[in-house]
Amino acid sequence: MRPKDLKTKIFLDSGDPIETKKIIKILGFLDGQTTNPTLIAKNPKAVEMIKKGKKFTKKEIYAFYKDVIQEISKLIPQGSVSVEVYADFETTSSQMLKEAEEMFSWIPNAHIKLPIIKEGLVAAHQAAQDGMRINMTLCFTQEQAAAVFLATKGASKGAVLISPFIGRLDDVGQNGISLISNILKSYRKDKNNHVEVLAASVRNLPHFLSSLSLECDIITAPFSVLSEWAEKGCPIPGSSYIYKTELETIPFIDLLNFPKDWRKTRLENELTKKGVEKFCADWGVLIA
Repeated sequence: MRPKDLKTKIFLDSGDPIETKKIIKILGFLDGQTTNPTLIAKNPKAVEMIKKGKKFTKKEIYAFYKDVIQEISKLIPQGSVSVEVYADFETTSSQMLKEAEEMFSWIPNAHIKLPIIKEGLVAAHQAAQDGMRINMTLCFTQEQAAAVFLATKGASKGAVLISPFIGRLDDVGQNGISLISNILKSYRKDKNNHVEVLAASVRNLPHFLSSLSLECDIITAPFSVLSEWAEKGCPIPGSSYIYKTELETIPFIDLLNFPKDWRKTRLENELTKKGVEKFCADWGVLIA
């Protein structure tokens, strides 16, 4: 059963419906699930196909992705399921929107993942105006968070998610938890805040517990981390919880200090670039 004092929504980060079923049984609840090309490439059916030396056509991979998403959606009909568009640095905002609209029609509880790059933000601005639910992914800076906030103003609460990647910041010596804390602090200063923060790239239980202690809106975590949390009795640490790390703390910058025009914010970031390239490469592994 869902812990009584749990304020954060808990998502599974996986492209495998079998894991969805297992974690629902283990936890007794699940609020949603996030997917991406890397996770779909790890789906057992996709792995087996690649082992046999076979690949999908572009049409087949989208049909496969759709089937996986629809199966997950049926398991958590009241939750959110994030579906990611294909986007490289040549993809236009109109191309992203066209694909987003198609994916949004797959299930009734979709959030469409768009990368926080120039064309992705243009697409997000239009998608928010059209009433589409979106999840802005590969966030690594407070300026990117400010851009998402400004570009999607007017959207209803819960329609826009932003996914800062904790683990990938840790990989380069920066404390990813401090970015989560900074974005939450800034967003919560605005009484009309419409963007929910989704802690992503959660690598271990301390990442998970730290995000809980911050009362992050949503946390998405892999099966292994959610299972470990369940084994320990689903503890919910308070604000006094101390995240022990020697990683460099990211200084807080108030979102009010950024330009009011989202088109003038600096989106470029090496980790975002690498993230886009990684997702594209993993998608490429599957397609003939």
